Amino acid sequence: MDNMVNIMSHPLITHKLSIMRDKNTSVKDFRECAHEVALLIGYEATKDLKLEDYDVETPIRKTVGKRIERQVALVPILRAGLGMVDAIMDLIPASKIGHIGLYRNEETLEPVEYYCKLPTDISERQVLVLDPMLATGGSAVAAINFIKNRGAKNIKFVCIIAAPEGIKTLREAHPDVEIFCGALDESLNENGYIVPGLGDAGDRLFGTL
Repeated sequence: MDNMVNIMSHPLITHKLSIMRDKNTSVKDFRECAHEVALLIGYEATKDLKLEDYDVETPIRKTVGKRIERQVALVPILRAGLGMVDAIMDLIPASKIGHIGLYRNEETLEPVEYYCKLPTDISERQVLVLDPMLATGGSAVAAINFIKNRGAKNIKFVCIIAAPEGIKTLREAHPDVEIFCGALDESLNENGYIVPGLGDAGDRLFGTL
């Protein structure tokens, strides 16, 4: 892997991901673990946010504080990406939120767009694209295409698990986009699902199995 692909090795992420993989895990527990894993990955994905100085007056004296210079936009890929938004909002409450709706054609495995609504100032923000699964990479590539067409240049992709095929596809299409991932799995199966994976993240998050 190159230095634009960050695979997390934190024991808390590994522990919580194992709970998410278990087919017997309840919707409640799956959702809570997804939130916690997204929070941990989001912490890592925002470690290089640039800061600017500003004046602060403490109870003791005046000093120089630091605040985030470039504001953040979160763009979940619907619908599963919604399960990661609240976690990143816990870290950066001032983030603006866009939404991109894509579904996968089950025959061609290609993404089909049905919705795209992004902040008007997205070109000025650090953009975090959120999707629990990076499988074929088609949805991630399409979503980032839409975002770049709106002028955004600072984009990162944040996922919970990925397949090598998805990493390869995304890196080839958007070599400037850094990837943050909770775990890299073995491969895709003939139906385009990640193996061993955790099933359909959207269905497990929203109880629509």
